[in-house]
Amino acid sequence: MPTDPSASVLQPWQRPWYWCAPGEWSTFGWVIALHLLAAAGLILLPLPSWPVLAAAGGLIALGGLGTTVVYHRALSHCALALNPLVEQALILCAVGNGSGTPRTWVAMHRLHHATSDRHDDISSPHHGGFMWSHLRWLWQADQAPSERFAKDLHGHGYRFWSRAQVPVLALSLFGGLLWPGLGGADLLTAALWLGPLRLLWALHAQCAINSICHLGEPDAEHGSSRNVWWLTPFLLGQGENWHANHHRRPSDARLGRRAQIDFGWWTISVLRVCRLASRVRLAA
Repeated sequence: MPTDPSASVLQPWQRPWYWCAPGEWSTFGWVIALHLLAAAGLILLPLPSWPVLAAAGGLIALGGLGTTVVYHRALSHCALALNPLVEQALILCAVGNGSGTPRTWVAMHRLHHATSDRHDDISSPHHGGFMWSHLRWLWQADQAPSERFAKDLHGHGYRFWSRAQVPVLALSLFGGLLWPGLGGADLLTAALWLGPLRLLWALHAQCAINSICHLGEPDAEHGSSRNVWWLTPFLLGQGENWHANHHRRPSDARLGRRAQIDFGWWTISVLRVCRLASRVRLAA
């Protein structure tokens, strides 16, 4: 696809939608491929069985917990410490959910908090609009330097995932073809719902936090972040949609307050009782 060299001197959100930042063609291709595979599968293949649907939902839930509990609360904001085996297992779930590696995710998120709603907040809808903050920034914005924003994640247990990401994503995308006892169209349906459709759901669920949850009017206390209750089922209740709460108390391990559903916090509570989570920080 042709690239306009002059686009590189524009602000990222002013570039054509197909322009990719250096090294981000793979991200662009991944997003396009998920949408095309999902659309073709929904048109051509039958509906899945209940066990396939349940498995897809379970994988989305595990991947979301890896992102919210480990990437967001434990690593980005040091709101808790996890047993290393539990941490690595949940990182595997997050990588397989399309969340990227721990170092890149944490670096981008810390940059977001450091520059929220200002000029350098690369995912803000107040710069480039909804579609910029929802998807386009993923392949058009420069990556936050992990040496600056995630220098504490220098251990092998975090660097390893940069090499493992491609095979994990390949298994995540095509692993449904291993579903036992199925063949023909039913096997392809299982592969569709466990692969592209599941990953597409996870992608848009995560992107909704950057876009929908930042469409509020900015104020001095917590920027444009807002709580969006109706995203709760779409995010399977994992708590990220209580985003104004989070910007008010970034180091709080609990995102939902009072009756706000937050399975991420409930998971942390269970892990703490089992002595698999410690140093849990809670704001007053």
